Amino acid sequence: MVAARLHTKTDLRPFTPSQNPAVLTKGLCKISKFVHVATDFSMKPAPPSSQQNAARPRAGMEVCILAGGLSTRMGRNKALLRLGGKTLLTHIRQAAGKLGLPIRVIRRDLVPRCGPLGGIYTALKTSGADAVLFLACDMPFVSEALLARLLKEFHAAGRRAVFTTQKSVAGFPLVLGAETGPLVEQLILEKRFSLQNLALKSGAKRFRPGRTFLNDLRNANTPDDWAGLRKEFAKKS
Repeated sequence: MVAARLHTKTDLRPFTPSQNPAVLTKGLCKISKFVHVATDFSMKPAPPSSQQNAARPRAGMEVCILAGGLSTRMGRNKALLRLGGKTLLTHIRQAAGKLGLPIRVIRRDLVPRCGPLGGIYTALKTSGADAVLFLACDMPFVSEALLARLLKEFHAAGRRAVFTTQKSVAGFPLVLGAETGPLVEQLILEKRFSLQNLALKSGAKRFRPGRTFLNDLRNANTPDDWAGLRKEFAKKS
């Protein structure tokens, strides 16, 4: 695993969506000349598995794990919380690795304080893939089986986006085609940072995995969530 940096002479000092639209537009234009972002790359995909055969992705698919958030509600870096001797990031990375796809970890958002859209924008802006499978770093129970089902839905849908949905709420994991990049940028300019807006505007298919995968979708947003995850993990151990 190596760290890769992409450099330009562009001024890429951080800017925030609280600035007026003209300044924000200028900042995004600067980034669009190219970016300087620290990400982790898996240089070799993991070996394929039986689940991959059921939903073999097209060439140009990659996985991006978003780990650049502020973890405000948790009060500490969620990606580094340890469960069974491994970090949450390691748990999700191992599950994603079974798909046999290249994996990147987005550790710093190009546009800060935009919620998950900041990480999604960063990933799409720096990706050469045709589509990206997005995972949150705080969902350690996500399984290869769920991810394979999601990819199958994406390929079958013929759409540019598929969101996992629970109780009518769109969330992670999700898949976006590269062509959604301009839409994400526009939503950031409009300060519409909700994943629900992105799902609606992209015309995304809603993937409802059913009760079998309810545990896969548990995450750790708050200390109470984290306590629940540890109890569930102890039951499985």
